[in-house]
Amino acid sequence: MSAADAAANGAPEIAVPEMALVLLIGVSGSGKSTFAARHFRPTQVVSSDYCRAAVGDDENDQSATADAFDLLHYIVAKRLKRGLLTVADATNVQPSARAGLVRLAKENDVPCVAIVLDVPEGVARARNAARTDRSLAPHVVPRQRRELRRHLKRLGKEGFRKVHVLRTEQEIDAAAVVREKSWNDKKELNGPFDIIGDVHGCRAELEELLAGLGYRVRRDGAGRAVGAHHPEGRTAVFVGDLVDRGPDTPGVLRLVMGMVDGGDALCVSGNHENKLVRALKGRKVTVSHGLAESLEQLEEAGEEFTARALEFCDGLVAHYVLDGGRLVVAHAGLKEEYHGRASGRVRSFALYGETTGETDEYGLPVRLPWAQEYRGRAAVVYGHVPTAKAEWLNNTICLDTGCVFGGRLTALRYPERELVDVAAHRTWYEPTRPLEAEAPAEREPGVIDAADVNAVEFESGAPPGGIVDTGHGPVRVPQENTLAALEAMSRFAVDPRWLLYLPPTMAPAPTSADPELLERPREAFEAYRSAGVDRVVCQEKHMGSRAVAVVCRDGAAAERRFAPGSLGAVYTRTGRPFFRDPATEAEVLAELREGIGAAGLWERLDTDWIALDGEMLPWSAKAEGLIREQYASVGAAARAALPAAAGALAAAAGRGLDVSALSDRIAAAGRDIEEFSAVYRRYTWPVEGSAGLRYAPFAVLAAEGAAFTDRDHLWHMQVAERLAEYCPLVRTTRYLVVETGEEESAAAGERWWGSLVGAGGEGMVVKPLAGAAAEGAKGLAQPGLKVRGPDYLRIIYGPDYLRPERMERLRDRRLGRKAGLAIREHKLGLEALARHARTEPLWRVHQPVFATLALESEPVDPRL
Repeated sequence: MSAADAAANGAPEIAVPEMALVLLIGVSGSGKSTFAARHFRPTQVVSSDYCRAAVGDDENDQSATADAFDLLHYIVAKRLKRGLLTVADATNVQPSARAGLVRLAKENDVPCVAIVLDVPEGVARARNAARTDRSLAPHVVPRQRRELRRHLKRLGKEGFRKVHVLRTEQEIDAAAVVREKSWNDKKELNGPFDIIGDVHGCRAELEELLAGLGYRVRRDGAGRAVGAHHPEGRTAVFVGDLVDRGPDTPGVLRLVMGMVDGGDALCVSGNHENKLVRALKGRKVTVSHGLAESLEQLEEAGEEFTARALEFCDGLVAHYVLDGGRLVVAHAGLKEEYHGRASGRVRSFALYGETTGETDEYGLPVRLPWAQEYRGRAAVVYGHVPTAKAEWLNNTICLDTGCVFGGRLTALRYPERELVDVAAHRTWYEPTRPLEAEAPAEREPGVIDAADVNAVEFESGAPPGGIVDTGHGPVRVPQENTLAALEAMSRFAVDPRWLLYLPPTMAPAPTSADPELLERPREAFEAYRSAGVDRVVCQEKHMGSRAVAVVCRDGAAAERRFAPGSLGAVYTRTGRPFFRDPATEAEVLAELREGIGAAGLWERLDTDWIALDGEMLPWSAKAEGLIREQYASVGAAARAALPAAAGALAAAAGRGLDVSALSDRIAAAGRDIEEFSAVYRRYTWPVEGSAGLRYAPFAVLAAEGAAFTDRDHLWHMQVAERLAEYCPLVRTTRYLVVETGEEESAAAGERWWGSLVGAGGEGMVVKPLAGAAAEGAKGLAQPGLKVRGPDYLRIIYGPDYLRPERMERLRDRRLGRKAGLAIREHKLGLEALARHARTEPLWRVHQPVFATLALESEPVDPRL
């Protein structure tokens, strides 16, 4: 029942926070389990009966009670740690039984709610008598009810946020449990936001900053700013400390209150608002740090305005969780385990941070560096501690740049992560400590560890794994995949500072309806059309090895953005160095660098480094061992064995035996093996150093401050063609645009594919024309579907795969798992590039990169 229905029917309404511990309290037979089943999901309810059965195989085995409650408390603690609504279904009639559960709620910073089913004793006894699975002694229910009634009036003092008492069967049956969002839960608000640092009474600077951000300030008849609205619907978010020290605390409050009332802003409380509230309420406070100025200015503003300001400041929450949990705003910052929680210590941390209890040489508290250890998924934006410059540190940023001390007033545009600031008009208040002394501490550049690349959600002591949030939805990384990936990355990968991206796997087109072909373009076109993608680009598929090339213009660019001592890196799709010989890599990078410069791409892309994705040819440059050991050996063995078999059959035929069918099979096998050998030979040629190598780029991944995933594939092809004009190493990729819903266009695409494979090519890749981040009807579209030719597939499925009996078995290839893996890896790749473009910390970039490598160990048919 909804809250409105409950109110209309006069039914009791029980408000339960979405993140809370609920204790059901009542004697045996009061209906707690029935109530729980009616109002909560089974997974949310932790029952003492269930725990007793779990540890004793019988929920009525009273000898298992102690172990059962140990288990109940353990499960409750784990759920609360994860922020899940949890219901403890036990009698809970004694304060001692409740105390441990209330303590768990407090330790996990969630509210505790009591729901008491205080039914008449006769009702409970009748219900127990009707049960055939349990026999209670006559004294049990009266004793439980005495315990319940003795302490019922004092429940509120035991630490419960709310106590709901239902006294009759009718009340219990009619009750409506209503979910109640926490005040700090604004996950549904996605912005865009303009988050503004500590204002401290600097009204003129605030008006100037808002104007620079595009807000239109609204004024009253006296010319005072009483609100501001952004024409594009952006929302301002203030990190607190609007008041004290500056020249116009009332003016700042008047403007911000108007914006909040008008739906144009959000605001969290700062420690200065908290102290001002206590002072205005007549509490005993030390009038220092600018509070005297605020009280004097508010007195001049009049009692009516002061009362309104008090109500506003007193109603501010300590932090907000925004944008689906991807953004947290708190005045002094907030550790990940406190996000979305509600308790005194969470509020204290959000207002003041954590200190050691010591003071520095300026007499100010020494603060614990929580941001240096932060590894949370949400970006945390805060203020409180004045710094000379706002800088990102481990996905956190402090926006207090000391405007009132003569510094600047700073705003962060989110999700763009752009900083906008204005200079203070003057020094309004002399700082106790120089701003420069508080620059954020940084870790040693480039240093990462296992916790960094694995900073996704996982339980302490368990193998790493969990969830990586991306701009296209969360991606789960199974725990069993991650340890091998960590081993591979730590032992075999290039310097991790170069690893800004790993390419996703690619799924084949759906199986062809033509019985003589396993793959053909028509099914790829139809798959995209069904997904809502109207235009695709067909790109020639080069038979090479995937290679990501990061090319720096000079040493300064490499040292600033990546790693000193090299001008770039070329690595495989699993992050390993592409070339065994560093000299060859240096030659390839030098040719690419020279070509990029000659083509004018440094200037065109406004960058001093470029990352490219493409194929390095020939295939033998990377796969020589594979060709020799897996393919050439098969051909050699067949050419040695088949003639001998044919000779033996000829001799048998000479003796009058009918071996014609077997002879035909041997002859066909000979033809198949020659076709098989011709395929891999086509993709091999000798190379020495960089001589003989060719690189076919098909995507410009990123450059300084930009990820080009939003550009269509024609733009990428044009950049590659421009580079090929000036760089002999670069080979162009032929392509064709197809309208998926037009028969003539699709037929032209099929004919083009036929010409490619007929000339000995591998086939083509079909991609959404709109680019890597293209969306279909159900979200992110497949990054590409490969359509390989029938001859090339011989080296995938064997020389004789085209025989009808083998084709029939291969048609059921179960492509769904591969397609799902491709989408998950694609999401991670896009996220890695986006984080790198935003210059997020290396460990943040490596979360999706590492997760991509981990997913590569998924059990999928490698031939797909």
